[in-house]
Amino acid sequence: MPGIVDDSEARKISRQIDLALQEERDAIKRKQGLRKDVKVMLLGQAESGKSTLQKQFQLFYASKSLDSEKPSWRPIVYFNVIKAVRMILEELDYEFSNQPVDQSFESLVNLGPNWPDEIARLRTKLLPLISIEDNLAMELSNGVTVAGGRSGVFVRAGWQALVTPTRSYPISDVRNSLSSTRAGVMATMAGRLLADTQDYVSELWQHPAVKALLRLRKLRLEESASFFLEEIRRLAEPDYVPNTDDVLHVRLQTLGVTEHTFDIDFGGGRYNWLLYDVGGARGQRHAWVPYFDDATAIIFLAPISAFDQYLEEDPRTNRIDDSLQLFTAICTNKLLKHSSLVLMLNKTDLLKKKLAAGIQVKKYITSYGDRPNQFEDVAEYFRAHFSQVHKRKGQTGRQLYTHFTSMLDIRATQKIIVDVNEAIIKSYLGQSGLA
Repeated sequence: MPGIVDDSEARKISRQIDLALQEERDAIKRKQGLRKDVKVMLLGQAESGKSTLQKQFQLFYASKSLDSEKPSWRPIVYFNVIKAVRMILEELDYEFSNQPVDQSFESLVNLGPNWPDEIARLRTKLLPLISIEDNLAMELSNGVTVAGGRSGVFVRAGWQALVTPTRSYPISDVRNSLSSTRAGVMATMAGRLLADTQDYVSELWQHPAVKALLRLRKLRLEESASFFLEEIRRLAEPDYVPNTDDVLHVRLQTLGVTEHTFDIDFGGGRYNWLLYDVGGARGQRHAWVPYFDDATAIIFLAPISAFDQYLEEDPRTNRIDDSLQLFTAICTNKLLKHSSLVLMLNKTDLLKKKLAAGIQVKKYITSYGDRPNQFEDVAEYFRAHFSQVHKRKGQTGRQLYTHFTSMLDIRATQKIIVDVNEAIIKSYLGQSGLA
């Protein structure tokens, strides 16, 4: 009968289909086989610039994905602003409300007689804004808290999907996601309050008392605070979407280990770059070790601007000392003995500003002695100390690639990324016997 295929013909067609499917599977395997996995870990203490470097990699190798995430950074920017405003008001209270006003301070900044009333008025106007800080942090952190009761926004992998109302990417892999009715409620309120109070935020930031506290170093804001407070008008626009500079400046505390993947072409080959961004606080460093095995390279970030800062977890430990101790542990870890080492002495822009402001390194690092308090001398002093750790721990057989960096400088950082990429892949090829 027409349309009926006999058994032999059916078997023939079935074999042809099976062969075609097998060829397709083999082609996929061959294509995957051409992509070589390069596993790179970003290590360093909290606030060393790891997440900012990850964003620079994303900007360079996967800029479209960064663009799609930009709306999710809006509430994080709001949080950074609110936190900065709250810190300013608290410091003003501490310096002036509970002790007699220093007459020399008043004359130094040329304050008028009514400045306490001006600050009180601004505090009242800004109270609705700063009062939502904790609830906004809880929404953005999805209820995640850390030991010790430290405040702030703490996020894990996939957090962007929780705070982007009109997301176009899946949320299925995000655990404990917020319900659609809750997501973004506090963020929306923060945007409205910021629009309503932007004049008062600007007035507070420009107030002579605040400028004097900053100049006298009695007020220490997070590094991104001044950038956002200077941009308050733009951030308060109803249709505000963060730009690339905003995303790079934003302060966000990462918990756990987050994997980012990039396809990289180099020397005619394709590489699957697996980049691991880790939480750098002391209590989170134990989570690094399971990822050390088979790591192709370590990029270690040390913020050399932090010579006058101490760990939040341990106020007795200078951050430079902590970086050196951590770098020592990395250099001597047996699981990493075959991994390439890249050292980024980061935040050189902030170091230059501190030195230009007259801050003396020897006040905080006594071993610095009477060396010139100039950038070139200070930078070389810190570089030599990290290099000495590398040599002292028997690492002379493994090259140390060292770069002075400022992660907020897009052009310079992306040039370094290309150089680092080349060095790591060449090392990978050499270890694999493929060079």
